[in-house]
Amino acid sequence: MSDFQTDPSPGKSDSVPGETETTLAIIAPLPRPAADATAAEVRSWFDASLVAALPLADGSLATERDAAAAYAQLGKAENTRRAYRAAVRMWCAWCERRGLSPLPATGPDVAAFLASERLRGLTPETLKLRRAAVRYLHRAAGVPVPTDDACVSETLAGIQRTAARAGERPRKKKAATVQVLRRLLEPIGDDLVGLRDRAMLLVGFAGALRRSELAAIGVADLEATERGMRLTLSQTKGSQIEAVTVPLPYGDTELCPVRALEQWLAAAGITEGPVFRRIWRAKRTAAGEPPPLPRLGTVALTAQSVALVVQARAVAAGFGRRELGGHSLKRGALTTGMDRGVHPAKLKRLGRHKSFDVLGEYLEFGDLFDGHPLGGVL
Repeated sequence: MSDFQTDPSPGKSDSVPGETETTLAIIAPLPRPAADATAAEVRSWFDASLVAALPLADGSLATERDAAAAYAQLGKAENTRRAYRAAVRMWCAWCERRGLSPLPATGPDVAAFLASERLRGLTPETLKLRRAAVRYLHRAAGVPVPTDDACVSETLAGIQRTAARAGERPRKKKAATVQVLRRLLEPIGDDLVGLRDRAMLLVGFAGALRRSELAAIGVADLEATERGMRLTLSQTKGSQIEAVTVPLPYGDTELCPVRALEQWLAAAGITEGPVFRRIWRAKRTAAGEPPPLPRLGTVALTAQSVALVVQARAVAAGFGRRELGGHSLKRGALTTGMDRGVHPAKLKRLGRHKSFDVLGEYLEFGDLFDGHPLGGVL
């Protein structure tokens, strides 16, 4: 099996772009772009403004307002800020080609931009993100927001309606149920990369974790108990403020997440810091010499890296490259619980969902006729 690098562009050091969360910097606040700013200037300003920055405290009201803006910036997840940055770049590029001002913009211009992106083949879900990013750009700059204009809402509604009429539906990754999970694990070896990936898959499944939650696990977040491990998630999508404790129970089969995690930590010699890290394979040696040992990184994998590992293991197990992804483990855990007749309230608690509607989006239903509520009545 080939080396499962967790970054498609291996670097020479552990400082891999995107592998660490944005840290607070203490810099001067950026002035807002002028009304006649070019698309390139707006794009540069927005990229820089998404870096969470706290000003130096000087006791002034102006500095306290700047600090409030920085904390508001931190209210959005890193993945959201990254997605907004990419969407605003596309918006500015479109405006530049059309000779339009990206800031402030008009409702008809935003509507035309969404229509243009749809004609390029983008999905309605992606277009919703495009609109949200343009809205955020204008709010960050303190100028009137054009995305609430009726023409924008109607354009997006028309795009959604025509997409539904054409049979387009959001693509969901296949659920890694217990049967799928066993297929994923079967070809994995006992080398360092294999131990890491096995532990990652089993912990993600047992804890019904998102890929970002898996990537963020640190040794300090784990607490051994008689019945398993207690995993503390300092922040989740459903709980941005309060920490959440996730139980990882001991198992009696090869699917035990605790033993897999312990084997990985022992083999890698990890006693502190991130649990799941990138691994570099050393250059091959001359014929007859022992293979070189891999080198373990020091920073945590990114959420995208976790998804790439799942996809690579899926391909190795005979699945299509796009069949499984970062959400497959969470969907698989909840679907497996549903198939075993677990009460929905317990599934909701396992998945840490705020509502049953959100829970339903993670379940993968099999035969719709099996267990029909009116079976044996009709």
